[in-house]
Amino acid sequence: MEVKTQEPKDYYSQQFDRKYGEFATKFQFGSNPSAEIWNGRLAMIGFLAALIFEVATGQNFVRALGLM
Repeated sequence: MEVKTQEPKDYYSQQFDRKYGEFATKFQFGSNPSAEIWNGRLAMIGFLAALIFEVATGQNFVRALGLM
């Protein structure tokens, strides 16, 4: 009797099978769901910081950096 082993799933299938909460717990580099979630979080924090700076100082954030 032959015992057939299951072939390992490819990387993307493994990622698809993960639950959503697992993506947010690790920071991984590259193009993967975990990195995209962290990228979005950091972008939101940066946008909020720039908005708070503009409200508090009355200056445009880009102008205050001297880029304009």
